[in-house]
Amino acid sequence: MIQWQELYADFFQNQRCLITGGAGFIGSHLAEALLTLGAQVVVLDDLSGGEKGNLQFYFNDPGRYPGTLEFVESSILEIPTLEGAVKDCRFVFHQAAIPSVPRSIEHPRLFHDVNVTGTLNVLEAARQNGVQRITFAASSSAYGDSPTLPKVESMPPRCKSPYAANKLAGEQMLRAYADSYDIDAASLRYFNIFGPRQNANSVYSGVIAILCTRLIGGLPVTVHGEEFSRDFTYVANAVHANLLAARNETPLNGEVINVACGIRVTILELAQTIASLLGREDLEPAVGPARAGDVKDSLADLNLAKELLGYEPIVGFEQGLKATLDWYQTVLKTQNA
Repeated sequence: MIQWQELYADFFQNQRCLITGGAGFIGSHLAEALLTLGAQVVVLDDLSGGEKGNLQFYFNDPGRYPGTLEFVESSILEIPTLEGAVKDCRFVFHQAAIPSVPRSIEHPRLFHDVNVTGTLNVLEAARQNGVQRITFAASSSAYGDSPTLPKVESMPPRCKSPYAANKLAGEQMLRAYADSYDIDAASLRYFNIFGPRQNANSVYSGVIAILCTRLIGGLPVTVHGEEFSRDFTYVANAVHANLLAARNETPLNGEVINVACGIRVTILELAQTIASLLGREDLEPAVGPARAGDVKDSLADLNLAKELLGYEPIVGFEQGLKATLDWYQTVLKTQNA
């Protein structure tokens, strides 16, 4: 378990913070860290992708946390409710979005409405309510299929899907707001975040979530794209980057910053490693065709994150994978009991 107090002391104590999409995978982990640090957390989520069950760690035992949690079931497209949620907040952590590259290709207008117009709504609500700083869940998908590795923030974007274009638009809006108004901002380009609470019940779920649940069940798996690789990043590292950005002493001016581990693992190796951890080396993954919009390789350069935020990964890939696999095993055992 991460000792957040050792990293942040009392910086967030009694600070009012809004997390959009806070009942989702990453958002709920961010909420838990802030509650541990004594923050007054407001979670806004329409539960279209998140689950209120992701926040049960608090509702089951609120006295365990020095912070407080207010849950607002609503969308970032509902402006009056959004403005009410952001009132008196010092920080906004904008995690809400419809994820998935393949689904964005199927439903581009829906993705634009939520991911682009919704981000504008969050920025406007934050600006009008005097928020000090907003962090945005950006995506490494903005780098597209450039063969250059590692990916450096100064590289030209090459979006291959509507989802990637949505996230890039969000980055540009944050930079424009930081330049135009009295609000600071930072866009954190996540690289393949994984960990407990990630939904595995969809064809659009993260690959680690899908592989863990299928291999635990003794089911065969298919890897899409031979030798495709990713910079898999445990969720605590994404939380750490958000908290570092919020706490930063100097303006970040809408900067785009990579958040990753800086290590590349092929998806085939990933599947084989999970099978090995389970003692099921017999479940050799099949290799299928790449999915539309997917990029071949991903690896982050972390120099800017270190320079601006003092960011270093606090949980390595192997440690995070073991913790994630243990969590899925526990959940599946409970469901089957």
